[in-house]
Amino acid sequence: MKDSVLVVAAHPDDEVLGCGATMARLAAQGRSVSVLILGAGVAARGAGSASQARSREKLLAESEKANKILGVRKVYRADFPDNRFDSVALLEVVKVIEAVKAKAKPSLVLTHHAHDVNVDHQVAFRACLAAFRPQPGEAARELRSFYVLSSTDWQAPSPAFAPNLFVDISSTLEKKIRALEAYKSEIRAYPHPRSSKGLRIEAQRTGLRVGLAAAEAFEVVRRIER
Repeated sequence: MKDSVLVVAAHPDDEVLGCGATMARLAAQGRSVSVLILGAGVAARGAGSASQARSREKLLAESEKANKILGVRKVYRADFPDNRFDSVALLEVVKVIEAVKAKAKPSLVLTHHAHDVNVDHQVAFRACLAAFRPQPGEAARELRSFYVLSSTDWQAPSPAFAPNLFVDISSTLEKKIRALEAYKSEIRAYPHPRSSKGLRIEAQRTGLRVGLAAAEAFEVVRRIER
């Protein structure tokens, strides 16, 4: 699919926290945006209980609503264990991503930073590197890492997230905030970074670095000009 975008996120809400406003901007520009969420998040804990099943269904509904706000075309899902992606063979994660890649055919891929504090984020990054190898015939021309509040910022100082691309989200920041607010199971009260006010402050702080009212920052891992 021409000019399609795939966001590979470890858990529900990571896609919003990391690049929700950019997703909304790309969708508004006519790009086809899809999301792959690799795990069920905290709703996967305590598997087998009735309350766990209810929590899971609630989170799935919240996820669909949040991504609809952002203009996402399709949300794909896997079921890897929360905070235990490293207990699964990396090849299994790669295969799931490759299966979605075959359907979405993205030219742009957005995923986690390699050195987030959350191990699931680290595995998602490594799996994307493998799934989108720059070999002949690969449709993906660009791979970017995004910044997730309460994970990227909680990692040790080195190796740190070093953005080299800033996207103006002045027109889509409110959609990002509304999408996070749709995740009622995941949002937290300020001053937790995973809060509406936290998102706004971070977007404004990032924008200030490059003379914008609000921005999201990325590390371009690889970009191929053909």
